Amino acid sequence: MTDSPGLRDRAFVGLQHLLPQHLLSRGMRELTRVELAPFKDLLISGFLKLYDIDMNEAENPDPHSYASFNAFFTRALRAGARPLDASPQALVSPVDGQVSQAGPLDGETLVQAKGLSYTATDLLGGDAALASEFAGGSFATIYLAPFNYHRIHMPVTGTLRTAVYAPGDLFSVNAVTAANVPRLFARNERVACVFDTPAGPVALVLVGALFVGSMSLVWAGEVTARRPARNTVLPLPSPAPELARGAEMGRFNMGSTVVMLFPRDRMRLDAQLSPGRVVRMGERIGECLETRPA
Repeated sequence: MTDSPGLRDRAFVGLQHLLPQHLLSRGMRELTRVELAPFKDLLISGFLKLYDIDMNEAENPDPHSYASFNAFFTRALRAGARPLDASPQALVSPVDGQVSQAGPLDGETLVQAKGLSYTATDLLGGDAALASEFAGGSFATIYLAPFNYHRIHMPVTGTLRTAVYAPGDLFSVNAVTAANVPRLFARNERVACVFDTPAGPVALVLVGALFVGSMSLVWAGEVTARRPARNTVLPLPSPAPELARGAEMGRFNMGSTVVMLFPRDRMRLDAQLSPGRVVRMGERIGECLETRPA
């Protein structure tokens, strides 16, 4: 019997290998920033028909008052829409989304999907010394669907140590692609941010994807592809930003994935943080076990 879903999945992934990923993503970036009212309102109306968006959660609930589709897509939430877990020791979800994978690192190896894995060194742009700080620790990968809130917040209070832009492909990051493209999250374009926290180093890696025209960081603004394509350490502000737990640290201009890395014996993920779980920004996903001066 023909495995139709399997054939469809392979065809979907195969098509992505053929597409001009960066060209399409640059085109999407331009379209989503058009401020001509009839055009941007048409995009927003179409999006609202496709997805059940609760605009009552937004700081500005009028979808057509946004200057562009991207402004609507990256809209802020109203105060109180995402309360933080009350425990000061709690790690909180940085985003709204669905857990793709979570658990311990095997040395520095992360699980991507059944039968697929990749390394923290690759994820962090080839920095083996930095990756060693997370060896034997834990990780969580959260996928943001198009209908999710698309700002990224801090899971714990921390001071920025470094942020590295790593060039790469722009495959989709949905479950089908994650199950069929080896090293997907270490292969796609990404921005790896490392923070020093009272419970040790924490990495938040913003992974780009097809049609994600760019990513933004609150201290650096928009981060887009660089030429020549090579790993680039982004300028570090002085003094280095210290961001409180729950503070915004960045946003995706269209949907993507966040991968978090935590150190060994300093933080523990909740046992319920398993693949398929839907999370919302601010809810508990783990706890800090040991704290020292950041």
